[in-house]
Amino acid sequence: MDYIEPILSIAKDIYTLVEKVKANRERCQRLSCRVKALENMVKVIKERGKRQTSGEVEKTLRELHITLKSAKNFIEKFTSANLMKRIVHSGNHEGEFDIFNERLSDAVQVLSVFLQVEQRNVLDQVFDQTTRQKEDAVDGRKDNEELKKLLHDYMKAQEEKYTQFRIDMEKRMESLNKPSITEITTRMIKSDELKYDHPKKPFMTTPSSEVYRGEYNGFPVAIKRYTDLLNTSLREVKSIFNKEVETMKRFESPNILRMFGICVKDEEGPSPQFLIIMEYCDKGSLRQVLDSDCKLSWTRKAYMCLDAAKGLYRLHQTEEKSKVHGCINSSKFLVDKGYTVKLGGFELSKTETSLKKSIKTSTHREEDHCYYTPQKLNNINHKYSKECEIYSFGIVLWEIATRKKPFDGLTIQDVYQKVYTEKYQEPLPDDCPESLESLINDCRAYDSFQRPNAGVLVDKLGIVVAQLEE
Repeated sequence: MDYIEPILSIAKDIYTLVEKVKANRERCQRLSCRVKALENMVKVIKERGKRQTSGEVEKTLRELHITLKSAKNFIEKFTSANLMKRIVHSGNHEGEFDIFNERLSDAVQVLSVFLQVEQRNVLDQVFDQTTRQKEDAVDGRKDNEELKKLLHDYMKAQEEKYTQFRIDMEKRMESLNKPSITEITTRMIKSDELKYDHPKKPFMTTPSSEVYRGEYNGFPVAIKRYTDLLNTSLREVKSIFNKEVETMKRFESPNILRMFGICVKDEEGPSPQFLIIMEYCDKGSLRQVLDSDCKLSWTRKAYMCLDAAKGLYRLHQTEEKSKVHGCINSSKFLVDKGYTVKLGGFELSKTETSLKKSIKTSTHREEDHCYYTPQKLNNINHKYSKECEIYSFGIVLWEIATRKKPFDGLTIQDVYQKVYTEKYQEPLPDDCPESLESLINDCRAYDSFQRPNAGVLVDKLGIVVAQLEE
């Protein structure tokens, strides 16, 4: 109940800010309407008094307060005097609006049950997923059209002053004209829809595949060609793929590696070739970026942490509430040319399994123990959960902050001694922002109960980013 008044206060601030926004008006106003619906629920809870609330409601109100605080900082961006500069140098905002709407929906699910769905008709209209996605798509198109005009006018005014800035804006406008990557349907792809870099040389090879760079539908893609196939029928592969596509729709997010589909070449011949088409990330894995000599400011690092958290949140928030990645480490995240971080390593896994021969390897890589929770280090059969995954993710955040490899050079026995016995956490740099340091340490908490969930992480990292931008 301690969070009710702050929630109501921030809600009012959001309504005031929305009236002042200069870009993304439609999506900001839609978000404001959804906050209003939640505000009405919070007022009913306030009238009922503390005695009738449960621990789950208290937890939801606490997280809602963080979400609204982050949303307020986000909306404030669109009212600032240097709005155009911030838009030019930032990525698309579509994914951020999606995350806020998902977080508000999370709160509605808990609070509506507590209120015994007294406002169910109103809430269904505001938060129904199908309706919400259609509304958001319409809002996005309107906002993008307005944003293109704003950018065009601003570019014209600045044309003689900032040559490089003009180039950046043109690229940003070009990205607004392109369809969103999440709007491209995952499907069977015809071979003539793919373009390859020439000469056709793989940029990566594995024991069972070769990976080429190419283009599909205007997007750079990685084309994985299987070289050591199972004797699986074409019909069976297509059946598995079609079932898996339905599952993949739940993972659509700018921060999850996009899978465009599967392509079968020489389908009628005796030896068809199977290709899996996925989004190409220019900078490689997150680990490769951290090992490189590129400069990363604390603001950039915080954005990378936020991107990674959004990908994990989308995975954890699927209809399968127990859904986990199962192998979180810095090599499972990929980085595109704009430094956007995307979670990969789990998409179309059943389709791939149906194609490639299994290769006998150890269950875990030697370095995986660096990501084990204290409990798993003590008992290898400890049940894996979202809380375990948050710990592993905390190690990844530590890597972003330090650019080092976790427990570098230590054996699993050494890591056990430090992490399980001594409850040790590897230190962060002295100049690490305090709010970011606190979050990373919370993820690496010894007790799983103390670790935040992915939604709270997204909210708090959004606040960290806003603070660093200021």
